[in-house]
Amino acid sequence: MQKKDCFFLGKIVKKYSFKGELLVKLDTDEPELYEQMDSVFVEVRNNLVPFFIESSQLHKSELLRIKFEDVDTEADADALIKSELYLPLEFLPKLDDDKFYFHEIIGFKVEDKNFGHVGIITSVNDSTAQSLFEIDRDGIEILIPMNDEFISKVDKPNKTIFVDTPEGLIDLYLEEN
Repeated sequence: MQKKDCFFLGKIVKKYSFKGELLVKLDTDEPELYEQMDSVFVEVRNNLVPFFIESSQLHKSELLRIKFEDVDTEADADALIKSELYLPLEFLPKLDDDKFYFHEIIGFKVEDKNFGHVGIITSVNDSTAQSLFEIDRDGIEILIPMNDEFISKVDKPNKTIFVDTPEGLIDLYLEEN
């Protein structure tokens, strides 16, 4: 299994007990969806290694307390702290048509109500306070905030996102070049 075929589920943040239990900070709005997993991939020395789950339960709502098979001591657990957890993409819950996962929209066209064809989404920048569509328009990068007020329609079958951005936003990127 390769990372490109998986999604980031969370990170092991600390030990829970001296019996090898660990606490995982989940990267999800719905942690309860991941409470009953049988296995998960743990990144160990840049490789995804499958770990089978003996037991797991939510701990203080956003943390998942996990007991992996064959992780029975504090030393075993220590070796996994700060490791990232992944699941195959097919385990992602299905979303309504107007919602999307960031990886799904790479390659989608962006059409603006007033401007017309903007370009193709090359990635999503979620390292800022507000996530941004990174759009390529003939070699020029255009950034549009992923704001519910700007997104008017997501057309998954036609791989197009329709936006209605403030007047002049897109032109700002084109004037500089």
